[in-house]
Amino acid sequence: MQKRFLSSITNKVPQVLLTLGLLYSSSAAFAQKSTSASPYSQFGFGQMREDLLPQQRAMGGLSTAIRYFGSVYNTNPSNPASYSAAQFSTFDAGLYGNFTQLSSSNKTDNTADFAFSHITMTFPMKKAGGISMGILPYSDLGYNSNSVQKLDSINYRKVFTGEGGLTKAYFGYGVNVTKNLSVGANISYLFGTLNDFRRTEFPYNYGALNVQQQDKREIQGMSFDYGAQYYATIKKEYSLTIGYSGSLNNAIHDRTTSYTTRIAPSANSEDSNIALDTIYKTDRVRRDLNLPLKHNVGITFAKTNRWLVGAEFKYADWSKFQVRKDEANLKTNYGFAIGGQITPDPTSFKYTNLMDYRIGFRYNKTQYYINKQDINDMAITFGVGLPLARNPYSGAFSKINISAELGQMGTINNSLIRERYVNLNVGFTLNDRWFRKNSID
Repeated sequence: MQKRFLSSITNKVPQVLLTLGLLYSSSAAFAQKSTSASPYSQFGFGQMREDLLPQQRAMGGLSTAIRYFGSVYNTNPSNPASYSAAQFSTFDAGLYGNFTQLSSSNKTDNTADFAFSHITMTFPMKKAGGISMGILPYSDLGYNSNSVQKLDSINYRKVFTGEGGLTKAYFGYGVNVTKNLSVGANISYLFGTLNDFRRTEFPYNYGALNVQQQDKREIQGMSFDYGAQYYATIKKEYSLTIGYSGSLNNAIHDRTTSYTTRIAPSANSEDSNIALDTIYKTDRVRRDLNLPLKHNVGITFAKTNRWLVGAEFKYADWSKFQVRKDEANLKTNYGFAIGGQITPDPTSFKYTNLMDYRIGFRYNKTQYYINKQDINDMAITFGVGLPLARNPYSGAFSKINISAELGQMGTINNSLIRERYVNLNVGFTLNDRWFRKNSID
């Protein structure tokens, strides 16, 4: 028995080290400024990230009616009703990369960012359902714009920048209430800091001091979302799942502090924007913010271990949300997604037949309405699931999931900016019976 125990601990060492390493890298990622370069992130909370893992992003964002990929459960924080389908203890972590081209009517710029994506863990509780917990990015703020203006004979520059982001830590529970119906809920804690900077910059050789105003918004609070899934087996090898998920317009808190500082111009970019003194500061002003009311409805149809297809409709009402005082209200966001997955032959000895191939499309009319123009976002998505060798003793099996989103947001019409982007996500999924009791000593 002692040998079996020591062997079990030894087998878990790589998993524990991987978990600790990813947790360390994620904590470093939270400290970074931003992973967004979108000019539209200056509105609301910034660029919203959604509660999606790479395997869901590869299918256009299908998630509400997803319980299994093939016959294997994958963590799905977008619909907590899915936790009741967990068969193994499931660990999932990954990284995110973004390549963006920003274009106006007369200028083009390119940016790239890489960051932590997610860490989630889900545990089955047999007839009692399943629980899940994790850390996910909620939003990113990252914009930069400037214009040259003139005062008498002096040219100066007005600069507007933003940086920061919000993080979501969640705990969820899902349970089967009947043979074909499951329900679930997530309770989440949102936290993070968003910074807006407005600077007036004079040329270095004029000897004048620059002036910067910073609005530091510290945001935190609890949110609650819920879901349900109805699933049925058709002729043993086919399954149909209908899903719903939503969230209340929870109230969270914004504590804003404003600073006005004087800055000495510098020819060295590394020494720029260093404050000499603070000439004005406000106290932390608290405001309550209402998160949007959300409704998502989806349907999937699948053949066990072979393929899955589905569609989804998403709705979020941002019209009552106002993150900055006196900021214009946002609009209603609605969109749809279609997608699917195919595994050629899970019984084959050929590796390419064991891989999961995924494809999808999504479209969103976003909550942004600027210069009398709706800002739309659309993307073609695809990805693969790469299975790794199964452990014949513990039953553990792993998979690497890779997804790509090729999309466009906004337009160059009406003096706006068009974003063309490639989002890459890589996730590592480990399934194991972590709390299995040995039947023989």
